[in-house]
Amino acid sequence: MHPNPAFRQVPRAAMVAFAGERGFGTLAVNAAPAPLLSHIPFFLDEEGNVAELHLVRSNPIVPLAREGVPAVISVSGPDGYISPDWYGLDGQVPTWNYIAVHLRGILEPLPEEELPQLLDRLSAVFEARLAPKPAWTRAKMATAAFERMLRMILPFRLRVEAVEGTWKLSQNKPEAARLAAADGLEQGGFGMETSALAAWMRRGGA
Repeated sequence: MHPNPAFRQVPRAAMVAFAGERGFGTLAVNAAPAPLLSHIPFFLDEEGNVAELHLVRSNPIVPLAREGVPAVISVSGPDGYISPDWYGLDGQVPTWNYIAVHLRGILEPLPEEELPQLLDRLSAVFEARLAPKPAWTRAKMATAAFERMLRMILPFRLRVEAVEGTWKLSQNKPEAARLAAADGLEQGGFGMETSALAAWMRRGGA
């Protein structure tokens, strides 16, 4: 997380809501000779206390997590390059604005019999965003096909112990400079979801 306190004033509830809405992140676990990463969808409860997920049985994180292991899910939001020319101020330097949330806690296995219900919750959350399309459910799969899939994956949860976030949106600049940078980013910038990032910059935070 960025050390500047100007970028770390977002309430926990806003960070939890953002991470839950994204529903996708990078799971990281310490290991030898290097950390292990896995890119995962997840279901985060409204309080931000538990994130549910599943991993392929062959994932090298699985044996490390059988007894519980410290882990973090990094959730990235929009990001973009910020040119100092956009501020209209002297003595500025290039930077990169972004939103990120880290969910830290203990990754532990769930009983395998809970896997179907975990998958139901996960698909229901994402399918609901596609309304009015009729929601996909596992009832649309042949039972044998669904059972084959279950044998390939395992259920886990992250018991969240800390939520950390960075909303780096040029809050440390005068308002006119921040708004000008948002315009520059939206009109000719680059990054990921630059229009969304510019909207956040205009709001000045969460």
